[in-house]
Amino acid sequence: MSERTIWAVIMAGGGGTRLWPASRRSNPKQLLALGGTTSLLQDTWARLEGLVHPQHILVVTSHDLAEAVLDQLPALSPSHLLEEPVGRNTLPCVAWAAAEIARRDPHALQVVLPADHVIEPAEAFRDTLRAALHVASERPGTLVTLGIRPTYPATGFGYIEAGRAEEDVLGHEVLPVQRFVEKPDRARAEQFLRSGNYLWNSGAFLWSTETIVAQLQKHAPATWKAVQSADHAQITACYPSLAFESVDVGLMEKAESIVVLPISYLWSDVGSWSALDEVLAPDAQGNRVGGGCHVIAEEASNNVVYGPDGHLVALLGVEGLAVVHTPDATLVCPKDRAQEVRRLVQRLENEEPGRL
Repeated sequence: MSERTIWAVIMAGGGGTRLWPASRRSNPKQLLALGGTTSLLQDTWARLEGLVHPQHILVVTSHDLAEAVLDQLPALSPSHLLEEPVGRNTLPCVAWAAAEIARRDPHALQVVLPADHVIEPAEAFRDTLRAALHVASERPGTLVTLGIRPTYPATGFGYIEAGRAEEDVLGHEVLPVQRFVEKPDRARAEQFLRSGNYLWNSGAFLWSTETIVAQLQKHAPATWKAVQSADHAQITACYPSLAFESVDVGLMEKAESIVVLPISYLWSDVGSWSALDEVLAPDAQGNRVGGGCHVIAEEASNNVVYGPDGHLVALLGVEGLAVVHTPDATLVCPKDRAQEVRRLVQRLENEEPGRL
């Protein structure tokens, strides 16, 4: 790989409520310690250690979360924090960050990562990033993404259809991307799993600055024109008028040269409380406990419990529940219905928006 500076962009602007009541608009899941003692945002930053210098990391978040992000990341310079005045999905976020890097280091390589995923082991992930960066550096015009080998017919993830391996780079397969597929229904997800040609879309991307700039100019010219030379005041003025569009739909589905590197180690977007089964170790009765709370269980197994440090949760004769406690709200539901928390969130939007 040619000698280029590596920059990272951490996308930390989501206000996710799928993990309500712990995740709130003012304290969304990327700021929570779900997989251990540090937040998902802090874990994302730590996974870049030894690969990207802290002075070459940008974090994109909302204006309302800026102070909390700086509190959690003391090594982050305020000049490297991009504060979105309003949320516009990931395409404007990627474009603004690309413009900032192009001004500061026009020949840099870029790693773009969501802030709210659990990925282990970290060194295996860094190895994959090194291989992907090699591809991005040595193949001008190529966009690189990562795909997770599916282990079950998930309907909550987007998929990537991949072709046959083109080459092996640093011990990693490099596959051509045939297409991106939105979240499928159960029957299609089962078909994807059987075929062996589909990967879960990780939402992680790697490219050279020259490549992403050219692709944005071609496929998202209005967004690129708005952010390419905008200062803070101009961003505040133009951002609300930008198209609300994901980088997948607005760029990746239109681009001509895309490859994917498959990964098979632990990856989770922690999309619901039941996902903690993947990221937390079980106790002797199969209960998973997070957030620092203390659990006493009698004839209770296979539950997920999340609560603040020092809080006591007692379980008696229950199985397969998600129990989440916060100072002003408590959630209890079957784990297999945890995705339906969005129904409660929709009601709260109308009845008690202050609890979101």
